[in-house]
Amino acid sequence: MSYYQCMGITRIGVIGGGLMGSGITEVSARAGLDTVLVEVTDEAAKAAEQRVRNSLERAAARGKIEATEVGRCLERILFTSDLADLADRDLVVEAASENEDVKFGLFHRVGNLLEKDDAILASNTSSIPIVKLGAVSGRADRVMGVHFFNPAPVMQLVELIPSLTTSAETLARMQGFVSDALGKQPIEATDRAGFVVNSLLVPYLLSAIRMYEAGYASAADIDKGMVLGCGHPMGPLALSDLIGLDTIRAIGISMYEEFKEPLYSPPPLLDRMVDAGLLGKKSGHGFYAYEAIR
Repeated sequence: MSYYQCMGITRIGVIGGGLMGSGITEVSARAGLDTVLVEVTDEAAKAAEQRVRNSLERAAARGKIEATEVGRCLERILFTSDLADLADRDLVVEAASENEDVKFGLFHRVGNLLEKDDAILASNTSSIPIVKLGAVSGRADRVMGVHFFNPAPVMQLVELIPSLTTSAETLARMQGFVSDALGKQPIEATDRAGFVVNSLLVPYLLSAIRMYEAGYASAADIDKGMVLGCGHPMGPLALSDLIGLDTIRAIGISMYEEFKEPLYSPPPLLDRMVDAGLLGKKSGHGFYAYEAIR
């Protein structure tokens, strides 16, 4: 029996079927785990199912998985709009929108419906304090951050964020689960807005947006400068589009509220783009034009 099975994590729940939630669901199913994905409506659940199916089919077409594994993975997933379907889970990962009120409501409800005393409730939040989520859950010692990166099936890093109230056992179980069950590389971060990666990345992205807003250079030239001049695989504005401009804005706001550092404050152009629905790749338009992801 593997380490993660000994630690009792074989039934996984995911809340939210957007890019991150569907990606985490796919990772879980590809690891052979019984998985439930919960969306807000039946229609949204069907859209999430199609999103996972499309991603699996792309992976098969690229030779990353066997073609027969597409169907087997989908058979391991229940797509639903009923939170009660999470009651028997060993681990639930919340990947809803980056909104405190939404997340607080979910942690309160799911924390009370989980049947297993040792079930872990985790958040994929990029910036919201984990200790606050634990406080509303009623199971603070079994709540922590588990931050995947987009696209989750490809990216190897997972940030693990215990709060002041997270137990050592919960952290150890998640370290084993992420490395042994999912085959990913965990790093541990303290419970501060932005954790490790976004604390370094988001100020850089916001600086690039300010540069573009001020007319210093075109979006293409800013990105080309960082790709060819610094060896980055992707320029900051293209990366912002990939992450989602609404997500970057939410992270910036959360980090600014915690530290009051001007470099974390979203520039006016970012506010306007989010208000206009120009969210990047997922909406079909951001700093560049795309075919919207469905």
